[in-house]
Amino acid sequence: MSSAHAFPSAAAATPGTARPSTSLPRFAWGVLAYNVLVVLWGAVVRATSSGAGCGDHWPLCNGVVLQTHPRMATMIELAHRMSSGVTVPLVLLLLLWTWRATVSGHLARAAAIAATVLTLNEGLLGALLVVLHLTADNRSPARAVYLSLHLANTLLLLAALALAAHFVSRGAGFTWSAVRYTQLPLALAGLVATLVVGATGTLAALSDTLFPATSLGAALAQDFSGNGGWLLRVRILHPLAAVLAGLFICWLLVRSVSRLEERRLAMGVALLLTLQFGLGLADVALLAPVWMQIIHLLGADLMWIALVVLTARICVIAKTPTTGEPGAKALISLV
Repeated sequence: MSSAHAFPSAAAATPGTARPSTSLPRFAWGVLAYNVLVVLWGAVVRATSSGAGCGDHWPLCNGVVLQTHPRMATMIELAHRMSSGVTVPLVLLLLLWTWRATVSGHLARAAAIAATVLTLNEGLLGALLVVLHLTADNRSPARAVYLSLHLANTLLLLAALALAAHFVSRGAGFTWSAVRYTQLPLALAGLVATLVVGATGTLAALSDTLFPATSLGAALAQDFSGNGGWLLRVRILHPLAAVLAGLFICWLLVRSVSRLEERRLAMGVALLLTLQFGLGLADVALLAPVWMQIIHLLGADLMWIALVVLTARICVIAKTPTTGEPGAKALISLV
């Protein structure tokens, strides 16, 4: 296949009417879906205390390339490193393809650049967790700080990939000069609040891993015990932050319900929000088993992606009519 076919030129897209390629949006949504899987496997590493499975060596595992008689923790950690490594060429290909297939000033280019930077930062934060021994049973405040930064970077990466896929799906009319912005300060504040939910959720999950409870009563006693560690005492911040972020999401849904073209995506966000609160209660009641933590995180990632896309559709409006977005519809259909 020639490069002209692999990377359609920007000239093939007319502003506000056509997508550069039907393949590029599909690839962009596919890269996003792959990264969600990588994030979920990273949660398995944390939940099973396998972060030290490769020792304090990075990028090599236990200082070697090929493992002989690896432990289960080593296989779990190594699988995460390998899957994370695939992300780099995928995101770089997305950046190159987006750059070749869109016009100058297209918002997808900015999103793809942000995704590339955040991907590299993701690898740096993961390496620091290993090199600084902030894995396995480490209970230091530094681990909580780095994990929170890692989670925030992960969510921002998913947001950047979602926006890149969103904008290449919407057409050539989404350039800096061809769009208008509405309610951006409030929308950004709501997204930051949702990021805080993710960060506090990471701390709650870490406390569940490091301080497992034998019953729901014991878990509640841990939260309010004066003898409990600081990580247990901050666990209550997660549900409080979730309520505040939920108020923003409700505002966004109210803004969306009157717009027929956004109604399906808004209904998906509402369903995911309801599902997340239900999964959160189930996670507490079941004492946070690994499988429930993964399902809860999957719901959180899907809701975050749908929320970012819905916010973009409400707050970033093309001045001319644009095409639809089959990738986002496919995402919501997975719920």
